[in-house]
Amino acid sequence: MSFLTPLPAPDKLIKTFPLSKQEKKCISLMRLTGEHIMRGEEDRIVIFAGPCSIHDPEIALEYALFLKKLSQKVDERIFIVMRVFLEKPRTRFGWKGFLCDPLLDGSYEIEKGLYDSRELLLKLLQMDIPIATEFLDPILSFYTQDLVSWGIIGARTSSSQIHRQMASHLPMPVGFKNEIAGTIDHAICGALAARHPQASIGIDTKGRISSLKTSGNPYTHVILRGSHTFSNYDHLSIQEAIQKQRLHGLSSRLLVDCAHGNSQKDLKKQQVAFYTVLEQIAEGNALIMGLMLESHLQGGNTLSITDPCLDWKTTEELILRAYQSLSSTQLSPH
Repeated sequence: MSFLTPLPAPDKLIKTFPLSKQEKKCISLMRLTGEHIMRGEEDRIVIFAGPCSIHDPEIALEYALFLKKLSQKVDERIFIVMRVFLEKPRTRFGWKGFLCDPLLDGSYEIEKGLYDSRELLLKLLQMDIPIATEFLDPILSFYTQDLVSWGIIGARTSSSQIHRQMASHLPMPVGFKNEIAGTIDHAICGALAARHPQASIGIDTKGRISSLKTSGNPYTHVILRGSHTFSNYDHLSIQEAIQKQRLHGLSSRLLVDCAHGNSQKDLKKQQVAFYTVLEQIAEGNALIMGLMLESHLQGGNTLSITDPCLDWKTTEELILRAYQSLSSTQLSPH
C-alpha cells in the first residue's frame, strides 16, 4: 500500500527563505569562481570539505565557522567549498538523508526536511560559505538549487539518463563521480551528455508538472572516487583517466575524492590520497583542479552517522599543508 502526501511548491519555500539581491550576487560569484577554476583561469585549486552527510543543522553551522576561518587563511591559493550533502543514496537500505528523514527515525517528514534544509543552506550562504551537494532526487533539486555553488552526481547515478538531464539545467558546475565498480566511462559520458540540450519532465516554481527544455551545462566534469576494491588517485590512474576523457572528447579538469573507494573508509588512507594528489598538482599536473575530503569536528563516527570522517585538527593540517605547498609552487593554468 502506498500513500501520497502533498508537498508545498518550491515557491512557498523560496518565499519563506528568500535570497536577497546581495545573496544572489554572492552565489553568482561563487559559481563563477568554480567555472574559472574548471577552465584553469585561476592560480587556485578547489577543496571540498565537510561531513559525509548532514544530520544536525547546528553542528553543521559550527563546522562552517571553523571552515570559514580556515578559508580566510588560504584563500589566495585554495577555494574551499563545504560539503553539505542532504540526501543519502543507498545501495541497499538505510537512512536516506536529512532532507528525506530529518528526524532520523524513519518517519520521512519530507516537508520538514525541505524547510530545514533550505534554512540551513541560506544560513551557510549568509556566512559566505560556498556549498556543494549531491543532487539525488531530481524533483527535490528545484527546492534548493538556487543556494548551491557546485553540484555532484553520485557514483550510483552517474549512468542515469534522468540525472544527466537534471545536470544539464543546473546553473552551476556539476561533477559526475565514477561508478562504485571503479569504471569511469559512465561518468565521462554523463558529463558529456549534460553539456547538450535536453528535454525532460520537471516541476515549475508552483509545483506543476512541466516540460523542461535545457540548453546544456558547459561546466561538467569527472570526479575520481575509487571503488570497493581499488583506488584511482595515483599517478597512473589519473593519467589513464585523462587519456580516456580525451578519447571521448572531454577536456575538463578532474576532481579527486580522497574518501570513499579511494580510502576504503580508512581515515589514514584518506590522508595518503590527499598528499599523493597534492604532490601531482605541485609537480604541475594542471588537469587536476582539486580534492574532496570527508571531514567533521570530531573524527571517525563520533559525530558522523554515516561514513567515518577526518577530525577538524587533521583537516586543518592537511589544507594548511596544501596551502604551503602551493604557495611555494608556481601553478600553471590549463
